[in-house]
Amino acid sequence: MAKHGKKYVDAAKLVDRLKYYAPAEAVDLLKKVAYPKFDGTIEVHFHLGVDPRHADQQVRSTVLLPAGLGKRVRILVFAEGDGARLAEQAGADYVGLDDMIAKIQGGWLEFDMAIATPQVMGKVGRLGRILGTRGLMPNPKAGTIAQPDDLPRVIREARLGRVEFKVDKTGNLHVPIGKMSFTPEQMLANFGALMDAVNRARPSGAKGIYVKRVTLTSTMAPGIRVDLAQASTLKEAAA
Repeated sequence: MAKHGKKYVDAAKLVDRLKYYAPAEAVDLLKKVAYPKFDGTIEVHFHLGVDPRHADQQVRSTVLLPAGLGKRVRILVFAEGDGARLAEQAGADYVGLDDMIAKIQGGWLEFDMAIATPQVMGKVGRLGRILGTRGLMPNPKAGTIAQPDDLPRVIREARLGRVEFKVDKTGNLHVPIGKMSFTPEQMLANFGALMDAVNRARPSGAKGIYVKRVTLTSTMAPGIRVDLAQASTLKEAAA
């Protein structure tokens, strides 16, 4: 069992481990217990009632966070011809195909999201072992494979705060929703959008309770359990 420092231990004393907090109460408490001086990342952790070993119980989708992520996303687009031109005009950080593939094969990975047109996926597929393990491989379920004329929209949404989430092998989701410098209103808006997206992504094979536990946390801070029923109505309350 990992040992925590004194600051973490002191912060953890403020959190009732047996209580399920209302979303607004959890956000306020997170502001109090997040002790690092840097602007830490806020995450929501979900424990789901699914078995990812089965194809019909996979959970994978995207969410557009209304308040963004609080950081600049570095975007690489694999495209040629009109697709490359449109991606450059839309403000992608890196655009190319053979040159970018060779660069990545050489060890370069200075980007946060990779987008590709269907026409070039035959070549991009060579990078499966490199990008797949890092969650960077363009994928239709993640919305990162797009026709050339749709690239500007995909790039724009990525800039605004489009986040992909995918269940891990233990049935959990770990999804960033912003920074500690966000206002409570921004945190709750993003939290509500994510809850809605996760509920909509319920797979056909999921039986019984789908979302078992929701925890709000940030970099180096203790987790705060959130009341599931209240969290599920966040988006409705904001509408």
